[in-house]
Amino acid sequence: MVSRIMGGLNSRRNSLQKSEKGFTLIELLVVVIIIGILAAIAIPVYLGIQNNAKDSAVKSDVANAKTAIAAFATDNNGALPASLAVADLPAKYGYTQPAAGGNYTTLPGFTKATAPATGYCIIATAVTGTIIGASDLTGVKVAATCSAGVLG
Repeated sequence: MVSRIMGGLNSRRNSLQKSEKGFTLIELLVVVIIIGILAAIAIPVYLGIQNNAKDSAVKSDVANAKTAIAAFATDNNGALPASLAVADLPAKYGYTQPAAGGNYTTLPGFTKATAPATGYCIIATAVTGTIIGASDLTGVKVAATCSAGVLG
């Protein structure tokens, strides 16, 4: 009786071992190659999105500085602040100079025009290398230059 039961168990174990199958090396290599191709496509797209976000943050800061300068000038009979520093342009106008680093290679700078005396431009360089500017006469522009308070 015991030998008959053991014989049945042995035959069952042998049939299970014959039917067990795993992944072959080729199948595993194909999966690794597919994952590599997907990563090669996704990583550059992700980096491009990151760079666009950094440029957008700098554009937003430049636009906020322009708005704050206009508010300052309104409160001070058309006079412009000496700089974008908190001492010259208080935070109550809605702009605080960002910390060095982060999204910037060059922090937003402020240049007054010589004529007209009320003109100005703001220029900043994003960490991506994009130069972004705004003036009293224009909106925010990419690849701008600022000479004597005139945005080019």
